[in-house]
Amino acid sequence: MTTRLHTLSNGFRIVTEHMPGLESAAIGIWVNAGGRHERRAQNGIAHFLEHMAFKGTEKRSALDIAEAIEDVGGYINAYTSREVTAYYARVLKDDVPLALDVIGDIVLNPVFDQNEIEVERGVILQEIGQALDTPDDVIFDWLQERAYPDQPIGRTILGAEERVRAFGREDLAQFVTEHYRPERMILSAAGNVDHDAIVKFAEELFGHLPGGSALVLEPAKFFGGEYRTEKALEQAHFALGLESPNYCDPEIYTAQIYSTALGGGMSSRLFQEVREKRGLCYTIYAQTGAYCDTGMTTIYAGTSGAQVADLAQITIDELKRAAEGMNAAEIARARTQMKAGLLMGLESPSSRAERLARMLAIWDRIPDLSETVERIDGVTDEDVRRFAEHMAVAARPALALYGPVSDAPTLERLQERRAA
Repeated sequence: MTTRLHTLSNGFRIVTEHMPGLESAAIGIWVNAGGRHERRAQNGIAHFLEHMAFKGTEKRSALDIAEAIEDVGGYINAYTSREVTAYYARVLKDDVPLALDVIGDIVLNPVFDQNEIEVERGVILQEIGQALDTPDDVIFDWLQERAYPDQPIGRTILGAEERVRAFGREDLAQFVTEHYRPERMILSAAGNVDHDAIVKFAEELFGHLPGGSALVLEPAKFFGGEYRTEKALEQAHFALGLESPNYCDPEIYTAQIYSTALGGGMSSRLFQEVREKRGLCYTIYAQTGAYCDTGMTTIYAGTSGAQVADLAQITIDELKRAAEGMNAAEIARARTQMKAGLLMGLESPSSRAERLARMLAIWDRIPDLSETVERIDGVTDEDVRRFAEHMAVAARPALALYGPVSDAPTLERLQERRAA
């Protein structure tokens, strides 16, 4: 496989990876503009803008956009995260120019028709309602809010209902002007792609865009705290968050191996102790996520109201036991799981294109897969044990509880158990 990178004079970057033997390709534009780039009054607008991109351009209606891709058997979609908004498609190799033309059109030329804004406002309000009715989704928004209070990175991506109801055409256009700059965009493609042809087409579509000033982010600061909502649900939902390394910190690999061993699979400590031995839940897991300047290791479980206290206390106990000595076998298993997940996850062009864009945004280069595997292999047993010790006594965590949680211990009680 061949990875190639080109930067236009205005800072717009194009990265491609040719994957021999494929008849298809994935192509998309990743914009460094997500939820954490919004001011308080803009909360939710990055996601609103993502929706509106598909509602019509200067030369295509919403139906034209959908039909252009689906007429050739392709797929088009988008997503908004806290740091990125992505627009991407999967098509057969001969239809890559079409896909790029459509994606470029929706990113550069949305018309923001007022009628379509009102229609999509209703759709997004329904999406917010659906999220609020999905406890194992919304609890992570509340956890994020408690981890990073009164900060852009702590706010929900969907936005508050009252904000969404107030957005108008000028708000959307202003966010585009502020953030959809060429130096903050990456065009990424993988599969059966012709790098030179894509660069030529990208020059025609994006080469005219004027560059902008450097991005200034409000630094993230992890505070921790407790969110608790009592509600008559079938399950009590428990989420605990501990500050972890950012994705440029070499410790990120240690943190990910640690969370995999702690709760990343059926053989993990939490799964074995909480579910298999005690039967306290159906779902429990741990994972480590990262941003450019912070990260969070999260433990989630759902259980009954009668058992939530036991589950919370045992989770704290497992954090402490992990600090007392993760053995070489479980660390090796976690390391292998991480490598296998990375490699197996990159067998599709969509995953490859996502990785290219993400790596370029983080490192301003594309590390070879072997380099990433070497970094994972370079994490020693002692590194993981030391990290486990740190996590057992780390600063005040964030805690979110939702459902029949009246018997759940407070964060202060859990902190006392950690210190005992």
